[in-house]
Amino acid sequence: MPSSEATNQSFTISEFLDYCNNSLDYAYHDTVLEGEVASFKVNQGKWVFFDLKDDESSLGCFLPLWDLHMPLEDGMKVKVKGTPKITKWGKFSFTVRQIMPVGEGSIKKSFELLKKKLAAEGLFDSAKKRSLPDDLSRLGVISSTQAAGYADFIKILNERWGGLTVKVAHTGVQGLGAAEQIVRALQYFNEQAEVQVIAILRGGGSADDLAVFNDETLVRAIAASRIPVITGIGHEVDESLSDLAADIRASTPSNAAQMLTPDRQAELANLRSVITRAKQQIFTQIGLVQPLDIIVQAKRQLFSRIESEQDKLASTKKALEALNPERVLRQGYAILSGKIAVGQSLAITTHTKIINAEVTQISARKESK
Repeated sequence: MPSSEATNQSFTISEFLDYCNNSLDYAYHDTVLEGEVASFKVNQGKWVFFDLKDDESSLGCFLPLWDLHMPLEDGMKVKVKGTPKITKWGKFSFTVRQIMPVGEGSIKKSFELLKKKLAAEGLFDSAKKRSLPDDLSRLGVISSTQAAGYADFIKILNERWGGLTVKVAHTGVQGLGAAEQIVRALQYFNEQAEVQVIAILRGGGSADDLAVFNDETLVRAIAASRIPVITGIGHEVDESLSDLAADIRASTPSNAAQMLTPDRQAELANLRSVITRAKQQIFTQIGLVQPLDIIVQAKRQLFSRIESEQDKLASTKKALEALNPERVLRQGYAILSGKIAVGQSLAITTHTKIINAEVTQISARKESK
C-alpha cells in the first residue's frame, strides 16, 4: 500500500506510472504465471505480444523476440517468469523474461516445431559429430551435484577406471532459468579449454522436468561447442533436442559414465587372455621340434616368457590399484570437485558420503620447512 505521504502528493501522469511500476517491480519482480497462449503475434520482427489466459481471465504479455527460446503458437500452455507493468498508455501488462512450455501436448508441439527448424539449419547433421578421445583424462561435467543421476555417474566412473580429472559446474537441471545456467557453464568450459569432453547430465523425470533441454539457446550452444559434448539426460526412452545436437548421446547418466571410461576388469581379463594365447603358441611350437636339446631350450624360454608376462600383469594390477580413488578415500582423504572461489558450491566425496559445501574463505597454505 502507498504511504500516506505518497497518496497526498501530486503526480504528473508519467511520474505516477513510474511510481506504480517501481512498486510493482519491487513487489513482483520474479512472478511466475502459467496459462494458455492466445493472440500471439510478432511486431516489426523484434517484439512478441500474446495474451496469457485461464478459464476466467486474460493478461497481455510482452517480451523481446531474442528472449523467446521456443516456438510459440496459440493454444500452447506455457509458464512465464517476469514482472507486471503499466505501459505509458495506461495498459496493464506482463513483461516476460523467461518462458517454457508445460504439459505433454505443448511440450511435444514445441519440440517438433523447433526440431524441424534446427534440422533444416543442419544442427543435427551426423557428419558434424565428433568421437570421444582415446586418451581421455580431463572431463567437464554440467549437472546438479545434488541429483541422484550425478551421484550414479561419479560412482560408475570411479568403479570402472578412475584417475580422471573431473571439473564440475553445478547448475539447475529443470525449470525456468536452468537452460541459461547450463549455457553459461558450457561457455565457461569452452573459454577455459581445460577439459577434453563436456558431459551434460540429468536423471529421469516428467516431460515438464526435461523440457529445459529443448531450449533453443541451449541446443545451439551445444551444437556450437568447440569441445565435444556427451549428454546423459533422462531415461533411455527420453529424447531431447540437446541429445540430437550433442556429439554423443548416452541413454542415462550411468550409461554416459560407461561410454567415457574403459572397464578395468575387462582390461585385466583381456591381458590374461593375451598371456594364455602366448602360452598356447609356444607350446605348439615346442611340439613341432623333435631334438631334445631344442625342446629343453624352448621350455626354458617358455618359462622365462611366462614369468615376464606374469610380472607385467602384477605391475599392471599394482598401477591400476594405485590409480583407484577408492583406495585414497578409504585412507581418510576426500575428493574435492567444483570451482574454488568464495561463494561457489563444492562437492566433497569421502569413502561413504558426498558432502556439498560453500566456499567462505580462501587463504594460502604455508609450506613446512
